[in-house]
Amino acid sequence: MREYLLTLCITAAVTYLLTGPVRKFAIVAGAMPEIRARDVHREPTPRLGGIAMFFGLCAGLLVADHLTNLNEVFEKSNEPRALLSGAALIWLIGVLDDKFEIDALIKLGGQMIAAGVMVMQGLTILWLPIPLVGTVALTQWQGTLLTVALVVITINAVNFVDGLDGLAAGMVCIAAAAFFMYAYRIWYSYGIEAAAPATLFAAILMGMCLGFLPHNMHPARIFMGDSGSMLIGLVLAAGAISITGQVDPDVMKLFSGSERNAVHQMVPVYIPLVMPLTIIAIPAADLILAIVRRTWRGQSPFAADRGHLHHRLLEIGHSHSRAVLIMYFWSALIAFGALAYSVNSASMWIVLGVVALSAVGLGLLLLPRFTPRTPRWAEAFVPPRYRRRRAQARSGAVAAAAAGPVGVGTATVERTPQPVPAREPGPHRKLNGSTALSELTARARTAEREHAGRRERAR
Repeated sequence: MREYLLTLCITAAVTYLLTGPVRKFAIVAGAMPEIRARDVHREPTPRLGGIAMFFGLCAGLLVADHLTNLNEVFEKSNEPRALLSGAALIWLIGVLDDKFEIDALIKLGGQMIAAGVMVMQGLTILWLPIPLVGTVALTQWQGTLLTVALVVITINAVNFVDGLDGLAAGMVCIAAAAFFMYAYRIWYSYGIEAAAPATLFAAILMGMCLGFLPHNMHPARIFMGDSGSMLIGLVLAAGAISITGQVDPDVMKLFSGSERNAVHQMVPVYIPLVMPLTIIAIPAADLILAIVRRTWRGQSPFAADRGHLHHRLLEIGHSHSRAVLIMYFWSALIAFGALAYSVNSASMWIVLGVVALSAVGLGLLLLPRFTPRTPRWAEAFVPPRYRRRRAQARSGAVAAAAAGPVGVGTATVERTPQPVPAREPGPHRKLNGSTALSELTARARTAEREHAGRRERAR
């Protein structure tokens, strides 16, 4: 466990430290597309955050290769090398898309090629544990097709949900945490070494997301772009493929006792079939709804719109941060609920707890305009919008502004709005990226107002 945690921390540190320089590089390279109709942010924001995440992945694999126990994963399995090969290919395609906006069909073909590269190096599904049937061995073509399909679905599901600041990275981090606990239990409790690569992939994926999140939380300073969303989607799919199709259920020796006990004991075997779906349940549902919605309208399934789940949360009145937290909540509920059920499927308390938390989640959805206030002693630890003093000062300023003209003695002085002078950047004040664009926009508006005033005076 210490080596897994060390790998996670190294991956997070490298990703975090490289994101700042990558942001400057993205601004210089011009990877700041104009704001589109479906976008939520108001200012152009640089992409290419996936560059830092990819180097974090490389650092995590490099550190794990030099650790005493995790080195056995690289000696006994070729899966880490297969993951790195597929990740490098999908990352390169994502970087090109962030810069040049390549066609969706080309991206789909690149995703299939990346999945094929991993299959050629041994990262594929060999068999499937099917309820009431048992373990079914797959042919080479069946395993290849199923592996490619799972990789493509997971990548696009994560890519579709990447619409709000910190949403995709946070949801994948939650899913990776649940998957890490599940894979570590299979590896440690049952002593199955074949589950070690999946555990390593989950730890590295958590590090990539945790290192990038501080730069990506609202308001985001940089986006991961397709280079990041497709990368973490591929790593997530690789872990699911590794533990689903590489771990032999017969090694667990669960077939003992009565038929009822065997059914309950087989839950850890069936969970790999469900776990990849639960960890991307929200993105997968968003993907399916988007395809159905766009096809129903006669559009291409790859045509972008503002009908995703996070867009709908904003439309019903939730703030940006609250919409992200609600999506976090549902992802954690589904992923950790499935994890808890795999540990003890006979416990009714787990089912009741999931039902109760689902009711809490539905209540949060129905209260979009409710803003909680924190105690005064905790105001320093929460965002400004939850502080009482700031809210009272803001309400007082609004009331004073609504009062209109201010009376001085018996005379009334009308407040004339003064044009805001444009701030010229001095030698000590450098402008770049979205800040420069905001400054130029402000100057243009000020110049328009001054020109309009001169024309009125000339008339």
